[in-house]
Amino acid sequence: MKHEIARRHVVDLCLRLSERGYFAGTGGNLVLRIDDALVAVTPSATDYLVMRPEDVCVLRLADLTVVDDESHGERKPSVETGLHARVLRARPDVGCSVHTHQPLASACALIGQALIVPEAHSRWLGSEVPVVGYAPSGTSWLASKLAKAVRPDRQAYLLRNHGILCCAADSATALDAVEHLETLARDLLAARIDERARREPGLLDRLAPVRDLLLHLKRP
Repeated sequence: MKHEIARRHVVDLCLRLSERGYFAGTGGNLVLRIDDALVAVTPSATDYLVMRPEDVCVLRLADLTVVDDESHGERKPSVETGLHARVLRARPDVGCSVHTHQPLASACALIGQALIVPEAHSRWLGSEVPVVGYAPSGTSWLASKLAKAVRPDRQAYLLRNHGILCCAADSATALDAVEHLETLARDLLAARIDERARREPGLLDRLAPVRDLLLHLKRP
């Protein structure tokens, strides 16, 4: 099997993201740079818990043509491949791009406000997590909106009413960015709840259980 190491690495990354609750079923996708010309892409509509290395698609980054199909046509690249491609083309320093629907950061994407990143997270996320305006999933419209927001100092993006995208020079750092973004989102959502409770004390009994749930979701 060609590109076996990259394919197996993609499978391992998807399992790790699934175990952490960032991928669920067929939801979420990623792209791993193999070299200057080729990328490995998660397949469309495939449960990551049963995905095999031969299911992973290998594409030419320049035009997203499939160049190595070990599934013999059974698996198609993720519909979000174009989204990732716009990042990797604009950022030669990026080796891995991850798109998830992780719960807390996706809640921030619904709120639709850019996140100012404190120093504790800036190494992984940059100084700001911008909001990319809404467009339907899997469309060139969404990919073009993201492309306008891509900058070298931004490693994470909120996709309005959709989810998030994190990128980094390597897969380990990209997964760390996903974790740091979820932690930042948890802290910011808890702060919003605290502020609402201060402004409207009568809501405290209703808001407290939500805040407690957020704190319960804190990862070690």
